[in-house]
Amino acid sequence: MQTPPQITDSHCHLDFPDFDGQRDQIIADAAAAGVTRMVTICTKLKNEPQVRAIAEAYAPVFYAVGTHPMSAASEPLVSVDDLIALAQHPKFVGIGESGLDYHYTADSAEVQQQSLRIHIAAARQTGLPLIIHARDADDDMARILAEEHANGAYSCVMHCFSSSAELARAALDLGFYLSMSGISAFPKSQEIRDIFAAAPVDRVLVETDAPYLAPPPHRGKRNEPAYTAHTARVGAEVFGMDYADFAAQTQSNFDRLFTKAAAFKAAA
Repeated sequence: MQTPPQITDSHCHLDFPDFDGQRDQIIADAAAAGVTRMVTICTKLKNEPQVRAIAEAYAPVFYAVGTHPMSAASEPLVSVDDLIALAQHPKFVGIGESGLDYHYTADSAEVQQQSLRIHIAAARQTGLPLIIHARDADDDMARILAEEHANGAYSCVMHCFSSSAELARAALDLGFYLSMSGISAFPKSQEIRDIFAAAPVDRVLVETDAPYLAPPPHRGKRNEPAYTAHTARVGAEVFGMDYADFAAQTQSNFDRLFTKAAAFKAAA
């Protein structure tokens, strides 16, 4: 059997209870699909020990830590120093996810913005990429990312990108990356595919956001890192590329942004 091209699930949530008792199999299935690296995202600082333990237990798994914007009001406000201290771990490769979500939690916009600026400062000081969650907050998102970038450069990925063409352009103009999730593979997501098609192919990552947003043919079921391959195949079509070439391009993009993960692989 031919070995599939290697890709990276740049954003998943392996600590979620959806995967309890099944992580060995999930990671084996991912490898069989060519998903040889995963970044599992901690969304509340109090869960950091569990997320770190998963990264320590499984060679292909790296992790990032932040306070999800939908939890910004209910969780203690993180400090830059907290994030810098956590970032010392060799498999800690990104800051977040942070950002703005006005879809369900518009009432906490102020604390979300405060939390976001703290995460940006931590990304700037650690040199690790910021992982952004943005929903129904395009204007504030573009403004804060640009304001903070003017205060000092940092790197960033717009995770699970499904916002406007304007926010995509603002992020790309700052040198940031867009990540393609299962949403991009949904039949009704032509607008999102068009936004990706207009982006430079060297700024695109792939992800699952598992257990959420499974791409077809698994839509509506629990997502898992192996399914990154379904989204990446759609990505190859969007860019008019051979799958192996698109996979290699996304690997190169991931290594360029997630330098610590790339260096860890090289040292392993």
